[in-house]
Amino acid sequence: MRHTARIALVNLADLNVADAGFIKPEEIRQVIVTDAIVDTGATRLSLPQPLIEHLGLTPVGSTRAKTTNGIVDRIVYSTVQFTLLERKGTMDVTAVPADVPVLIGHIILELLDLCLDIRKGLIYNPAHDNEWIEEAW
Repeated sequence: MRHTARIALVNLADLNVADAGFIKPEEIRQVIVTDAIVDTGATRLSLPQPLIEHLGLTPVGSTRAKTTNGIVDRIVYSTVQFTLLERKGTMDVTAVPADVPVLIGHIILELLDLCLDIRKGLIYNPAHDNEWIEEAW
């Protein structure tokens, strides 16, 4: 069963520059994706290349990823702030080809204390009575 979620994405560098007063808040590059795939087989937050360009993200490294087509090299881009079910976090993003949807991986779910319920979709962790409890690292 395919589960989707609404995720807001903001260029974190833009947020910081706006907070410092160097750009206007309306110049912050951001987007809302209404049909991001909650993919428990994915690790990180993965964005298609056109969305990375729209957000103005810059390459910061690379990583190897295991996909259904085998091991591939992926470019890692600068940090976004994301909001999912009213909870916020930050993370560098991994690029995927333009024809791949936004993928919300399991690290995002762990960071925000969210779970994927087969019937309800993305939910707050019921083991924590819907309260955001962060794991001690």
